[in-house]
Amino acid sequence: MVCFRNVSKRYSGGQPAVENLSLDIDRGAITVFVGPSGCGKTTSLRMINRMVEPTSGTILVDGTDVARRPAAALRRTMGYVMQSSGLLPHRTVLDNIATVPRLNGVPKAQARRRAQELLDVVGLARELGRRYPAQLSGGQQQRVGVARALAADPPILLMDEPFSAVDPVVRAELQQELLRLQRQLAKTIVFVTHDIDEATVLGDKVAVFATGGRLAQFAPPAEILRAPVDNFVAAFVGRDRGFRALGFDSAAGLELEPAMTAGPGELAGAGSQGWLLLTDGVGRPVGWLPPGVRDRDAMVAGGSLFVLGSSLRQALDSALSSPSGKGVAVDASGRVAGLVAADRVLRRIEAGRTG
Repeated sequence: MVCFRNVSKRYSGGQPAVENLSLDIDRGAITVFVGPSGCGKTTSLRMINRMVEPTSGTILVDGTDVARRPAAALRRTMGYVMQSSGLLPHRTVLDNIATVPRLNGVPKAQARRRAQELLDVVGLARELGRRYPAQLSGGQQQRVGVARALAADPPILLMDEPFSAVDPVVRAELQQELLRLQRQLAKTIVFVTHDIDEATVLGDKVAVFATGGRLAQFAPPAEILRAPVDNFVAAFVGRDRGFRALGFDSAAGLELEPAMTAGPGELAGAGSQGWLLLTDGVGRPVGWLPPGVRDRDAMVAGGSLFVLGSSLRQALDSALSSPSGKGVAVDASGRVAGLVAADRVLRRIEAGRTG
């Protein structure tokens, strides 16, 4: 879909921003460019739509050299989402989303209907369409930025650190929203970040850039975590890369033990020994009571949960963060399915390593 062939970019003084970059970006997949500041990842992204012109080499989109297309026309065929959302402050949300279709000659009424549909796609209420960017939260502005990038239904979506300016909770929500959209729309997405966790969560493939614009490794995230190609990649990924790699190992089939639970009004009949898992009226976990304590007001936080069939990383994190030492597994509807201790997860990991 997008191919770099020996692409370099040098600025005055001869210092390379990108050095001899060659890689193929798969159609319908998310490819993440990650690396430290000044490593050329954003420059590489912007050369795809000619916001930056390469010094040498060739960039192909569907086999055509992008240098042969007028830059403005090329950009209107690609969605672009930036860090600050880049919304026009004097235009309403609907008119911001409709910007590219209008530039492409789509009638105003049709463009605004498309904009309203896209509010649903990115998870925003339609009444927000009448507001101005300053009246939105940071997370809402980023969703509008994604909607605007999708408005002309481009096959390629370029995303330049789009979630780095929002808080961690909103960032995690936006990451999951992007994955949901990708399952629905199957765009070719090139995503730039400096965060290796974000790269491994989102990327089908990850390109790790080193200082000086050198491509250090290009592989699926699990391979980068388990087998970094050199010391630079290993150091950039971090010392806890083994724990991160568990995110690609399924917890399906992990043996669970039954949970001692109590719903609303059930404490009178609960035994006094051991930790008691409190649930709501439909069996979803809400917290723990310590051994010997049967006063619901003494409930302590439950730690993280993991969904049946999710990853060993989530299962282990659930066990380690639980005050009882037992992770809580839930089914797809959020109801308690059982408990697991950290040592059971570790035995599963060891069995996979030796088996």
